[in-house]
Amino acid sequence: MFLNKIHTLEKQTSNQRNMSVILRKRKNADGSTSLRLDIYHNGQRTIETLKHLKLSKVSNVTDREENKKQLQQAESIKAARAAELEANNYSMVSDAGKKTIITVWMQSFVDGYTKKDKRNMHGALNRFSDYLTEVGNTGLTFGNLTPLLIEDFIDFLEAKSTGEGASSYYSRFKKMIKHAYRKKLLKDNVLDSVQRKVKGKAKKKDTLTITELKTLAATETESSEVRRAFLFSCVTGLRWCDVKLLKWGNIKMDSKRMEVTQTKTEETVSTPLNETAIKLLGIAGKPEKFVFDLPSANGANKTLKAWVKRAKIEKAITWHNARHSFGTNLIFNDVDVLTASKLLGHTSMKHTQRYVKAAEEMKQAATDKINIDL
Repeated sequence: MFLNKIHTLEKQTSNQRNMSVILRKRKNADGSTSLRLDIYHNGQRTIETLKHLKLSKVSNVTDREENKKQLQQAESIKAARAAELEANNYSMVSDAGKKTIITVWMQSFVDGYTKKDKRNMHGALNRFSDYLTEVGNTGLTFGNLTPLLIEDFIDFLEAKSTGEGASSYYSRFKKMIKHAYRKKLLKDNVLDSVQRKVKGKAKKKDTLTITELKTLAATETESSEVRRAFLFSCVTGLRWCDVKLLKWGNIKMDSKRMEVTQTKTEETVSTPLNETAIKLLGIAGKPEKFVFDLPSANGANKTLKAWVKRAKIEKAITWHNARHSFGTNLIFNDVDVLTASKLLGHTSMKHTQRYVKAAEEMKQAATDKINIDL
């Protein structure tokens, strides 16, 4: 038995010698400093460049503080990579997994995350951190993560979120926990034992009917550019982020089409332009010029809110309601769901189905207007 203990210690020492994670710095010609991790495992060396982290040339106190934050993030990633190596080396949950602070590991995961929902992933991390602060357990490790704790976190999400917020954040949280399990930082997939379900539902969004759009178009507004761009979004389905960056190069006047690579989905969508859209565009400019000269999102929505109020339309309208109005009006006017989905650039038919219910409600409201008292 004593010899077995010696053998185990020798094996652990050998494993430690065969793996390490070293944070290295490299000076750049512009005075900044790049950061990278040299990872040694089983005699092999790999380099992970931390492209999103770079130390700037210090010229003031702000630079120094920012560099300090960048280094702290780099150290968090280093610690997380070391924990993953140790766990994988033993092919089981090691002390590294049991001792790794979850939020520290999550921060390293989010820092290196490159998919389009990174902002949502960061939001999930922030919500989990807020929850742990509220319950006084900020140093929670993977070794102490339980199904009951996760169910309590779900209750926290539902109390702090509206609409689909709780469901969205929880799905990202699960994604991180599943990744930690695959990295052997958890002995079992703790999510399998979670019995609580997220009840968050999508908040009903107001839409503008064709009649209301005509009323809005006939109402004066503080900004002709906001008017032009919002109405254009209502007849093309463009999101704020896409109409703000729309350039004349995206507009094909000869074929009356618009080609846009959506910022959110990275899908390229070709949309036919009707006569209203063509009139709103006006005279074409140079391909590299923006079609609309718009203020910030907050500024545009402030102008929009005042405009809707002046038109005596009693609905909560923000810029994104333009896209919902476009989708709903398509279905209301008997455009099939598949075509509507393509025009909106949806990656799944599931997203288009929400407009079907809204259109049905509009049709019901329309028929209710022709009731006859008997």
